[in-house]
Amino acid sequence: MPTKTKKTIRREWTKSDVKTLKSMARKTPVTKIAKALKRTPAATAAKAHLLGVSLDTRA
Repeated sequence: MPTKTKKTIRREWTKSDVKTLKSMARKTPVTKIAKALKRTPAATAAKAHLLGVSLDTRA
Protein backbone atom coordinates (compact mmCIF):
# COMPACT_ATOMS: atom_id res chain seq x y z
CA MET A 1 0.00 0.00 0.00
CA PRO A 2 1.49 3.38 -1.00
CA THR A 3 2.15 5.90 1.73
CA LYS A 4 0.01 8.99 1.68
CA THR A 5 1.86 12.23 1.17
CA LYS A 6 0.36 15.49 2.27
CA LYS A 7 -0.45 17.76 -0.67
CA THR A 8 1.01 21.23 -0.21
CA ILE A 9 -1.61 23.90 -0.63
CA ARG A 10 -0.08 27.25 -1.46
CA ARG A 11 -2.00 30.34 -0.44
CA GLU A 12 -1.40 33.78 -1.86
CA TRP A 13 -0.11 36.43 0.54
CA THR A 14 -2.85 39.02 1.00
CA LYS A 15 -2.19 42.67 1.84
CA SER A 16 -3.60 41.89 5.27
CA ASP A 17 -1.11 39.01 5.75
CA VAL A 18 1.80 41.26 4.81
CA LYS A 19 0.56 44.01 7.12
CA THR A 20 0.30 41.53 10.02
CA LEU A 21 3.77 40.17 9.29
CA LYS A 22 5.31 43.66 9.24
CA SER A 23 3.55 44.77 12.42
CA MET A 24 4.58 41.65 14.38
CA ALA A 25 8.18 41.57 13.08
CA ARG A 26 11.05 42.41 15.47
CA LYS A 27 8.92 41.92 18.59
CA THR A 28 7.35 38.47 18.10
CA PRO A 29 9.04 35.10 17.46
CA VAL A 30 8.67 33.65 13.94
CA THR A 31 6.71 30.65 15.23
CA LYS A 32 4.02 32.88 16.76
CA ILE A 33 3.78 35.05 13.64
CA ALA A 34 3.45 31.90 11.53
CA LYS A 35 0.70 30.55 13.75
CA ALA A 36 -1.21 33.85 13.56
CA LEU A 37 -0.97 33.79 9.76
CA LYS A 38 -1.73 30.03 9.56
CA ARG A 39 1.53 29.45 7.70
CA THR A 40 4.74 27.56 8.35
CA PRO A 41 7.65 29.32 10.05
CA ALA A 42 9.75 28.70 6.92
CA ALA A 43 7.16 30.33 4.64
CA THR A 44 6.86 33.26 7.04
CA ALA A 45 10.63 33.76 7.22
CA ALA A 46 10.96 33.48 3.43
CA LYS A 47 8.29 36.13 2.85
CA ALA A 48 9.87 38.44 5.42
CA HIS A 49 13.21 38.04 3.64
CA LEU A 50 11.61 38.87 0.27
CA LEU A 51 10.05 41.98 1.79
CA GLY A 52 13.30 42.98 3.47
CA VAL A 53 11.68 42.74 6.90
CA SER A 54 13.92 41.70 9.79
CA LEU A 55 12.54 39.04 12.13
CA ASP A 56 15.42 39.48 14.58
CA THR A 57 13.83 39.78 18.03
CA ARG A 58 17.08 40.61 19.84
CA ALA A 59 17.22 44.09 21.31
